[in-house]
Amino acid sequence: MRRRRPGRGTRAPDRQMTSDAGPLAHTTAGPVRGRHRQGVELFAGIPYAAPPVGSRRFAPPAPPEPWDGARDARRFGKSAPQLPGEGLTNRVPVDWDEDCLTLNVVTPAADDGHRPVYVWIHGGAYLHGQGSTPWYDGTPFAVRGDVVVVTINYRLGALGFCDLSSHLGEGFRSTGLNGFLDQLAALEWVRDNIAAFGGDPDQVTVGGESAGAFSVCNVLASPHGDGLVHRAIAQSGAAHNAHDPEAGAGIAAQFLAAVDNPSADDLLALPVERILAAQQQVITERQVRAAHGIEPFYPVWGHEALPAAPTDLIATGAGAGVPLLTGTNEDELALWGVTGLDEARVERYAARMSGDPEAVLACYRRRLGEAPPGWLACAIGTDRVFRVPAIRHAESRHANGGATWMYRFSWDSRAFDGQFGAAHALEIPFTFNTLDRPGTDAFLGEGPRPDALAEAVHDAWIAFIRDGNPSTPALGDWPAYEPGSRVVMDLDDECGLLHDPEPDERRIWEHAWREPVP
Repeated sequence: MRRRRPGRGTRAPDRQMTSDAGPLAHTTAGPVRGRHRQGVELFAGIPYAAPPVGSRRFAPPAPPEPWDGARDARRFGKSAPQLPGEGLTNRVPVDWDEDCLTLNVVTPAADDGHRPVYVWIHGGAYLHGQGSTPWYDGTPFAVRGDVVVVTINYRLGALGFCDLSSHLGEGFRSTGLNGFLDQLAALEWVRDNIAAFGGDPDQVTVGGESAGAFSVCNVLASPHGDGLVHRAIAQSGAAHNAHDPEAGAGIAAQFLAAVDNPSADDLLALPVERILAAQQQVITERQVRAAHGIEPFYPVWGHEALPAAPTDLIATGAGAGVPLLTGTNEDELALWGVTGLDEARVERYAARMSGDPEAVLACYRRRLGEAPPGWLACAIGTDRVFRVPAIRHAESRHANGGATWMYRFSWDSRAFDGQFGAAHALEIPFTFNTLDRPGTDAFLGEGPRPDALAEAVHDAWIAFIRDGNPSTPALGDWPAYEPGSRVVMDLDDECGLLHDPEPDERRIWEHAWREPVP
């Protein structure tokens, strides 16, 4: 049994350098000077859009202003404004600024190499995170796979995902999706500039985890994403987490009330700390009603970049021409501490998650037997929030001719007295092959570092980024996911193919599904 502060202008003097000590690349806005690091070239803090400050605070992204001379691209830009987070990737100290729309490029060489490109969208519930997190270091991809890696920042929380349009008018029409529009703008920057960094704009894979994976699926669903990406990787996230316009308007009303219903001009001048405090107030108030995890500051569809629910757009064939690698971790919900729930709380948890809690509990008890009740809750939540939506996404794509490969990450962490299992986000340093980064051992636990598994997973990701198929000599042939066979690659100390894992649990959600309270 398994155990389971003020904005910076683009012409600021400290952003310029004239030294020729580092590699140089030319972008459409001007040249950038990076640095050599660990056998690769790093260009950091490159603006892909104008600073979203002042009158642009709630505006869609605009092109960056050109600069003269070689811009200093040796240091990472500041992250989007955010409050401290509790996720595995949010424990790095965060230095934020509203002038946050920058990206980072790690490349074997800024030459004419025409290499495959991997664009990474960080997770963090659309509230936390940054592209410079050490787990997202693209150096192993560049060295081992000859891949160019781009990591990005984008607007978060109420600044990126609060649909103010019905309250403040046409000038705020994009506000429910500004963070997503930032992501699209970064992909457009890659299309227009990545060749100068040794990348091929016709071989772009977009990847992400959690909210980053939701974002990847939104790129596939969006008509504005057509032609920007050629492959996609969605880790622990599918196409199901977006608000409809009515829900978005209600959330915006609550947010505006928390800042005393300001005029449009006053909202633009409001200190960003006040916006963050109001955002947290809304989250706290709504957590009492929310069934599970769909936070208030998520994308709101209805804008032309996402004209309908992502699931509906994908059901009509959007993104089907882009190969997708997707999957989930075996114990996703362990990250949120559900493994410690007692029997009574597990029953209440199942009732919040499902429309037929008794049937769901009976189904999972048949498999888990005498497992502690908290692990029962973990299995239920993992399937309801992550695994089943991923399966439905794959099925919808298959109906439209889309090719999808699915994995399950099952390696159990030895940390926290075994209560962590294969938790949400634990697979990230395996996919990036960054297990050696400071602090990672705290989440792996004592014992030999699982480098062999990290290399096997990392090589599969490289193979998919390069060729659109994750099969490798180490893993063998990895067939695409189809409803008839439901083949899933299990990623553990011993990797291998699973055929329709946990079919009873998969089927129970066909009638026990309950939509979250927005």
